[in-house]
Amino acid sequence: MKAYNPHEIEPRWQKAWDESGLNTVREDESKPKKYVLEMFPYPSGDIHMGHVRNYTIGDVIARYSKMRGFDVLHPMGWDAFGLPAENAAIKHHSHPAKWTYANIETQKASFKRMGLSYDWDRTVVACDPEYYRWGQWIFLQFWKRGLVERRESPVNWCPNCKTVLANEQVTEGECWRCHGAVEKRDLTQWYFKITDYAQELLDDLDQLDGWPERVKQMQANWIGRSEGAEVDFELLPAEGKDDGQTITVFTTRPDTLFGCSFFLLAPESKLVPELVAGTEYEAEVMALVEAASKVSAVERAQGDREKHGAFTGRYVVNPVNGEKVPVWVADYIVADYGTGAVMAVPCGDQRDFEFARKYDLPIIPIILGEDDALYPQLKDEQNRVVTTVDWEKSYEAEGKLVQSGKYTGMVGGKHSPAVDAIIGDLEAAGKGKKSVQFRLRDWLISRQRYWGNPIPAIYCDKCGLVPVPEEDLPVTLPKDIDLSAGETLATHEEFAKCTCPKCGGPARRETDTMDTFTCSSWYYLRYTDPHNTELPFAPEKANRWMPVDQYIGGIEHAILHLLYSRFFTKVLRDMGMVDFDEPFKNLLCQGMVLDEHGDVMSKSKGNVISPEDMIAGYGADAVRAYILFMAPPDKELQWNEDGLAGMYKFLNRVWRMVGDLAGVAGEDTLCQEGGKLSAAEAAKVLVRERHRVCGKVVEDFDRNNFNTAIAAIMELANATGDFLHAASAEERAANADLKALSADIAEVLVKLLSPICPHWSEELWHTVLGHEGSVHVEPWPEFDPEKAKADEVELAVQVNGKVKAKITVAADAAEEDVKAQALEAVSQAIEGKDVKKVVVVKGRLVNIVAK
Repeated sequence: MKAYNPHEIEPRWQKAWDESGLNTVREDESKPKKYVLEMFPYPSGDIHMGHVRNYTIGDVIARYSKMRGFDVLHPMGWDAFGLPAENAAIKHHSHPAKWTYANIETQKASFKRMGLSYDWDRTVVACDPEYYRWGQWIFLQFWKRGLVERRESPVNWCPNCKTVLANEQVTEGECWRCHGAVEKRDLTQWYFKITDYAQELLDDLDQLDGWPERVKQMQANWIGRSEGAEVDFELLPAEGKDDGQTITVFTTRPDTLFGCSFFLLAPESKLVPELVAGTEYEAEVMALVEAASKVSAVERAQGDREKHGAFTGRYVVNPVNGEKVPVWVADYIVADYGTGAVMAVPCGDQRDFEFARKYDLPIIPIILGEDDALYPQLKDEQNRVVTTVDWEKSYEAEGKLVQSGKYTGMVGGKHSPAVDAIIGDLEAAGKGKKSVQFRLRDWLISRQRYWGNPIPAIYCDKCGLVPVPEEDLPVTLPKDIDLSAGETLATHEEFAKCTCPKCGGPARRETDTMDTFTCSSWYYLRYTDPHNTELPFAPEKANRWMPVDQYIGGIEHAILHLLYSRFFTKVLRDMGMVDFDEPFKNLLCQGMVLDEHGDVMSKSKGNVISPEDMIAGYGADAVRAYILFMAPPDKELQWNEDGLAGMYKFLNRVWRMVGDLAGVAGEDTLCQEGGKLSAAEAAKVLVRERHRVCGKVVEDFDRNNFNTAIAAIMELANATGDFLHAASAEERAANADLKALSADIAEVLVKLLSPICPHWSEELWHTVLGHEGSVHVEPWPEFDPEKAKADEVELAVQVNGKVKAKITVAADAAEEDVKAQALEAVSQAIEGKDVKKVVVVKGRLVNIVAK
């Protein structure tokens, strides 16, 4: 038998699989379907160990599912638009397409080198016109349904990337891609009205039983449903003017209205310049507005950041008590939540409390528990209620209202009687109403870049804004653009100039492109019908394969990509294109791969381990097996090349075992006579382990516990080694039962490892075991749970919690017999004591309580 040589067998089998079309989807509707999908990568260069982990997990699930009798869809593509391609083109005086497609070929070669079982005939590349045509078509359908809007608003602007970012793409005040500081600018932009689906996106999280709870909670928090009231505050006219108006705020705690001691506007509010124009307050207020524009809304809203404000010189009237309340502009108020105006209640909100302290504004306590230690502070020496207190922090209590007019003494708090009473009175007075608000904002999709999907819209002086007719799609990107010379779509006259499809007059194209997340929000649907030229996909194809049964990707996409994909799916459902509500049935977020120092591997840190280097040393199968074995898939994995070497030795050992079992090991045999067990005893143990391990691997694979599945296979290998040591080759050849067992175990070992080590197993299946056809289309090994049960078990015997003996009993022994044997085993330890209790923990121990 030849030695295991991954560098010889892996390329050979990869070529054979390609030539035979082994991984091509056959669409056999007589079988249950299984759609396995890893998030497609951005082609920024070659793959790294994080990719290897992600894609190996998906490949094992796909291969295992096929052997379990499923009709499996397992495709791959590239999320190929985006800024890095533009930056690379500028740097190298090249074109984004050249950089992108070169990287795609590099990554594809690496995927094949890893033995990943993709159907390459279904490849989706987001920058192919054949794909982004349908992204434009979907945009037009959204437009028809009133889900597209173009409006001016303050947006997040990244000066480094020179583009707009959605709120979700700003992390702690920084651009999610370049990590540069994000500013606020007023621009007219395109939006998808995802807020129309806010409640459904929240409610349907309950359907996602196969998603990690933390991901669902992250989405729920981002959607951020709040129940409360819209309350109208009358703006008092400025001196000598009659410009009073109403400003509406949203609050979840209308029961705290009596504690409102000042009123706040976001710096972005259009009302701010009007309030201070020509007044002594204008300079200070507008300076604050300018300073706030240089800090992202996310960072400004953080509670631990120092707060800044400026008084406008204006007042509003509190609708519940008629009190005048000063209007301030504060940088910790953001326009994205509620109405961009806030009634400040410093006694119950820490941010308002800190602001009040800084600017010497009243802190009026209005809700406390009667038995609370702070309650006496509400009275002065004459037992009169005070209007401000000197506390160290806010007191966010839910208790009885104080200093709250006719509501004093009522129970306050969210969903409290006081809330209902105050909202009712506000509605009766025409000064407010019950309301539900969401933190979720409409999805800003405009991007000021070339390398993206063009927005299919036209501007005509006569007809206004006009959609590109569907028959004219795709609006293709010009290939002759010179980004290094500063050319953009807006300056590329051949692209920008066009004819109005309505009147035939001169017009101009929209020169913004779509957020790349629009490409990844529906690609999984295109995989079901990738060559359709009439529609983005045929509904019957999508409905057959969808939803994705197992989706795999990083936790960093918990909000952005996953939320947008859910939104797209629901809109397409309402269009009649699909008949399901959610795109991904089960979600696995794989853990990060860390370097030897515990740092996350990244190109920016220069600590990336190249998969090609590891494959060159040990082969792809060893890399695959090792990266699955070292940690549960959702946990971090710290890379250690020594462990990889150990996995390589394991594959070599089992390689020789299979040869021994098949009788073709030659001189490189593992069999050594004189084992601890007889051949019959070792065979008995091996049969039990064969059935136990097969069942354990199924259980572990079904739960994506690949590390414990591999550990179980190692236990079967150990039992096989004991068997080979106990039964010589001659004895196994002469004994029909031992010969049959040897053949069975050889096949079982190869099959159990085939999803993990596809080349290794294919080579053994053909050249050692002599089979025709691929092991990867073979049925999974059958197993009998009854045969997995041990005839005898060893139990620890404890006396008062301390182990005093061990006993071996029949697996099906009666409990009274077990107790009797245990008492006999520890008779000396309990001599002279009164046995109070004997407890048998089946399969584990016997605990005796004796005094």
